[in-house]
Amino acid sequence: MQDLTKGKVGSLILKFAIPLLIGNVFQQLYNIVDSLVVGNFLGKDALAAVGASFPVIFALISLIIGIATGTTIIIAQYFGARDYENVKRAIDTMYIFTFGASIFVSALGIYFTEDIFRLLQLPEDIMPEAISYLRVYLAGMVVFFGFNGNSAVLRGLGDSKTPLYFLIVASILNIALDLLFILVFGWGVASVALATVISQGVAFVSAIIYLNRNHSIIQFSLTKWSFDRKIFAKSIRIGLPSGFQHTFVALGMMALMGLVNTFGTNVIAAYSVAQRIESLAMMFAFNFAMALTSFTGQNIGAGKYDRVKTGLRSTLVMGSMITIGITTIYILFGNQIMELFTPDADVITTGTRYLNIVSPFYIAFTAMFIIGGVMRGAGDTLIPMFLTLFSLWVVRIPLAFILSARMGETGIWWSIPIGWMSGMLLSWFYYLTGKWKSKGVTS
Repeated sequence: MQDLTKGKVGSLILKFAIPLLIGNVFQQLYNIVDSLVVGNFLGKDALAAVGASFPVIFALISLIIGIATGTTIIIAQYFGARDYENVKRAIDTMYIFTFGASIFVSALGIYFTEDIFRLLQLPEDIMPEAISYLRVYLAGMVVFFGFNGNSAVLRGLGDSKTPLYFLIVASILNIALDLLFILVFGWGVASVALATVISQGVAFVSAIIYLNRNHSIIQFSLTKWSFDRKIFAKSIRIGLPSGFQHTFVALGMMALMGLVNTFGTNVIAAYSVAQRIESLAMMFAFNFAMALTSFTGQNIGAGKYDRVKTGLRSTLVMGSMITIGITTIYILFGNQIMELFTPDADVITTGTRYLNIVSPFYIAFTAMFIIGGVMRGAGDTLIPMFLTLFSLWVVRIPLAFILSARMGETGIWWSIPIGWMSGMLLSWFYYLTGKWKSKGVTS
């Protein structure tokens, strides 16, 4: 556990973010290996099936993630205020909620899998593989939420290193199982989802054993958990807007995916690969924002608002420098990167065009997420929700339909950075109002 209320701001955030970034590299690595193996050994139909599943998965889990994020913010603020009894109660409450919710999500998603894909106009030739992949993935939701729940709790306590170790275990095991199941056993695309479920299950159980032996605050025991209604109510107040934000973002992703699906398998496969490549750029924004959220939560709990402002400036500088470097690589070598995933020339050309259009605007996406990290850490999640919904549903989605009717799939690609730009500007204007300062939960 780390106290983020003392010490040099920029160094603290960077040190806290580095394990998150390394962990995300491993997490994205096994996602990328999934696509590399599927694209090169199972073909572009299987590649498209995997890509079409991820917006659905995100939509199903997003509300729960948002509410759990609310609890993580509370944990950080109680820890910053040295209120360890409420830290323990908040952790127990989050575990009980996420496990119950994960079972519900699994059952719901598995039952409606085929209906969801038909709603998204997924081509019939991709449908069987997409259904089998998604159902196996959803069957493992309990270990997914357990694994990520442990990581979220530790981040709220200022510990970003321990989750990294277990994520490395999960990543290496997932890659090994991918290669075993497909190259040795000759199994189909569903085995890729099975590899993910098994690897996260092993990491989750390993983390439980470690935490029970080494952390006095975190004790994973079904018989000793206690559900605190007041803390859960605070989690709902803070997390529900974030949950709705995640949900509507996910629904927006599904709407875009449904539009992409109308352009056929080549475009679906290209979009899926480009999204995988893009995730490497976005992970820096996600993880710097996550580090800043924990930093903000602890410092607001301690009443140190000047450190929060300094933290935002430092994080924006660090995030922007890294993002510019990634953008440069994608513009110069986008075609060669696409070739790693598939030998299909049409898929490569379409994916490269996506990267050339979208990657110059990664800096806007990074700034938008980092600014949002301050507001989330302060417990102010309602206004950011509305800002996100505006940039997505008022700007990006309508533009995608309008521009694609005139420009084909290229119109969809252009709608994405325009939405990011609007979200960044709105978030910055709201931050300048300072209203986020009055949203702390520990007072």
